[in-house]
Parts: sequence; C-alpha cells; structure tokens
Amino acid sequence: MRNVFIAGATGWAGSELAKGIVKSENLRLVGALSRSHAGTNLAEFLKVESDFIPVYGNIENALNEIKADVMIDYTNPSVAKHNIITALNKKINVVVGTSGLTEADYLEIEKVALSNNCSVLAVGNFALTMVLLQKFAEMAAKYIPDFEIIDYAHEDKVDAPSGTVRELAYRLTQVRESQIHVPESEFKGLKETRGARMSGVQVHAVRLPGYVISVETLFGLKDERLTIRHDSGSSALPYVKGAILALEKVGSFKGLKRGLDSVMDF
Repeated sequence: MRNVFIAGATGWAGSELAKGIVKSENLRLVGALSRSHAGTNLAEFLKVESDFIPVYGNIENALNEIKADVMIDYTNPSVAKHNIITALNKKINVVVGTSGLTEADYLEIEKVALSNNCSVLAVGNFALTMVLLQKFAEMAAKYIPDFEIIDYAHEDKVDAPSGTVRELAYRLTQVRESQIHVPESEFKGLKETRGARMSGVQVHAVRLPGYVISVETLFGLKDERLTIRHDSGSSALPYVKGAILALEKVGSFKGLKRGLDSVMDF
C-alpha cells in the first residue's frame, strides 16, 4: 500500500482524484494541502467514507507530520515548484499535475530529484486521449516537418499556453523543430498573430467560454493536411485513471520523466 499526499486536494481535479484514491486498493490517502480548508477533515469535504484525512495549509508542516511515499501536486505554478522541491528533499517521490512550469523549472527539479535519489513524473494531461495525441503527433513529426499547435482553454485560464501544450511542444521538438518558411524578421502586419515560437514549434493560445482543454496539432504537406485533436469535457473523471497509474508507477525510476506514456507499455 502506497501512502499518497495531494497538494491541491480541494480543487477541480484534485478532489476527483482524492475520491479515486479513497476507492483504490493500492493507494492510501494520508493527507492533503489546501489553504482554504486547512485544519479540516478532507473526507468530510469529499463526502466519502474514510478514516480522518488531515488538511494542511503549509507544505512544510504537512510533510513533517505525515508519512507519505508520493505526493501529487495539483496547485498552480506560483507554488508548485516549492511544493515539489520540499517533497523531494523529504525523500518523497512526486507526480506533477500542475500546468505552467517552465523548462528551467524542470531542470532544477530534476537536479533535486537526482540528488535525493527520488523520481518525478511530470504529466501535462492524464487523459488517455491526450496521451495518444502526444504519441501520434510524435510519429507524424518524423515524417512531416511543417506543424503548429493550437491551445484552447476556458476564458479564465491564466497560463498560456497550458501545461498540456508546453509538454507537447517540448516532446515534438525532441523529434524535430518545425519548419518556418518566412522568418519572423520578414513578417508584415502584427507578427503576434503568428503565435509564439516555443521549444521550436509555433503555438497559438485561444481562451474562450465553452472550452475546458482542447489541443490541435496541425501538420501540412503540399496538397494534404493532418489534424490530430483532443477535447476534454467539464468532468475531471478522465484524469483520475491516468493519475492513479502515475502514482503507482512513480518510484520505478530515478530522476525526471515526462509524460504518462513514459511509464506505459505501447
């Protein structure tokens, strides 16, 4: 039985995952981080039958008082790196579900993980359909040098692009950078409308009501196109199965791995 601590356990995704862990046969939820619910019983908040699950408002206090094997972070970029590094320095393996961490953040996190003989599994999106999009897009990039990414999300999502798209852009450029036929210096009009160059890929972010998270990877060849698209609904349920798999697999390696597929059999 693996003891799990959730940072961000009362949020949209964290609360649904917490319910899934309570039902799991291989995982035990031993504590949670939530400033707005500190000092309460998470089981009561979730309305589930469980032993007392303490909620803390401070990551240091939490990890000093409980015994956790793995932490999953579902907070926000402004605090996530601190939470992750604090856990690693306590010899606790980490699953990252938070969007918005940068390449520099992950380089620092990897160094701390290795120095503590721990593992970090960073997953931009736990949904199986998104995992498949990543794999199919990597396959396509081997054969099609022209591609761009469109990132769709709800109107009040503050990070752009999303963590899902950051991860996708990073992975595609491990295959190859996309071609640019007109250099930025030669753009006419508003060059910002061509999106931002990110990890060697052109990325466009749309923020509108009606979207949760959607991703389109567009590939073009002369007289033919390929579109690979993932759409999320309003429920957090699609992310629970993948997150539980990540919690079970983290610790099977040392250092940093990125993407749920890195611990899956394909």
